[in-house]
Amino acid sequence: MISEQEVVAQFQQGFDCGQILLAGASEKLGMDLETAYKVAAGFGGGMGLGQVCGAVVGAIMALGLKYGHHQPDALYQKGQIMAKTVEFQQKFLKTFSSTVCRELLGHDLSLPQEMNIVMEKGLLFTFCPKVVSHSVKLLEEIL
Repeated sequence: MISEQEVVAQFQQGFDCGQILLAGASEKLGMDLETAYKVAAGFGGGMGLGQVCGAVVGAIMALGLKYGHHQPDALYQKGQIMAKTVEFQQKFLKTFSSTVCRELLGHDLSLPQEMNIVMEKGLLFTFCPKVVSHSVKLLEEIL
């Protein structure tokens, strides 16, 4: 499992929460690291709009790699991925009040003045690593 310190180091390198989650699971799921980072690149900061937390999205992408369907009318697999997606979110919500980035942070990263506040408070290097580390733990339980 990835530690909060390792998460902070990845944030400092410029990676986002979704990238850290998907990359962390990529080897186990047969995805190369570069592809994982690229696929998840647009999901940080709630897709740049403070929407669903990138850690949640990264975890759901990883679950999709393991449990997702790729054939039409694969009802069993579709039911399985949806159940795993719901399971992850329900477990996440036992610790955090929301799956929405701006609600978790208390600031909307899509607004420059709000992003400045987040940076001044250091939330990307204190709060976000807690969310990512916890999400990694939950993902490992479900995978």
